[in-house]
Amino acid sequence: AGRRVLLVEVEGRAGIAPTFDVPDLPPDESKIATAANDGAVYALSMDVETTFLDYLKTNYGMGLAARALRRIGAIDFATTLAPGLKDILITGKLMELTQRREGDRYAYDAVVVDAPPTGRIGKFLDVTRAMRDIAKAGPVSGQAERVVRLLHSEDTVVHLVTLLESLPVQESAEAARELRELDLRIGALVINKALPRFLPEAAVHTVADGAVDAPAVRSRLESAGLALDDARFAGLLTETIDYARTLSGQEEARDDLERVATECGGTALLELPLLPQGVDLGGVYELAEVLGRAGVR
Repeated sequence: AGRRVLLVEVEGRAGIAPTFDVPDLPPDESKIATAANDGAVYALSMDVETTFLDYLKTNYGMGLAARALRRIGAIDFATTLAPGLKDILITGKLMELTQRREGDRYAYDAVVVDAPPTGRIGKFLDVTRAMRDIAKAGPVSGQAERVVRLLHSEDTVVHLVTLLESLPVQESAEAARELRELDLRIGALVINKALPRFLPEAAVHTVADGAVDAPAVRSRLESAGLALDDARFAGLLTETIDYARTLSGQEEARDDLERVATECGGTALLELPLLPQGVDLGGVYELAEVLGRAGVR
């Protein structure tokens, strides 16, 4: 829609580059896709070491000294000694990206973060508040305070992405409860890789129970010119039953997610289809169209 979006990757997950058919991302913003009306997607792979150097230079004027610390491995030592420091540096950098301006407008209309896994998202987003309570003064305290205000403002929402499987759905439900307890806003529950429905809805549970009219299926196949030997026909029936059971399981998981969405005050439930060819740049545009048709802007 003519807007500029920054997609940020943390923890070295390295998923953006292959998805968008681009080389490995450098630790600075790079344009990776365009859209109608001069819309553009930029990407950044967040490197903790680079972020720490930038923090030391900005807040303490330690340009050359910081590079020396890097050479002797002191930065790795510091982030290992204080595990929460890494998340604080990342969230601080994210805040800077959201506030950057170019002339009379913000540099980006939205900053989208591929955050840590669902089970860790609460700790990742709340670590800054804990640091604010510990550090009562100085640059760390000031930065922590600003990040806390941003994360708990109306400008920030957390989208939870899940598969229609029992464990991921359970993790998403627990994460949703944790986020509400932390007073963080939930944006949408996104179902990923939903299977297409090739069976009539009324037949799914019957087929999942193994009740298939084999002679009728074979007759219909033969009338369509598909003559299968017994082994292949048995394999086809087995795959059909397995597929029906997967669909049935997805329906149960979807019902659980709908209850979570209701508990979250009517959070939107969005569904993305499984792309047989996998997600490449063409797939990204395809999924964007799906979200657009669902009313996402």
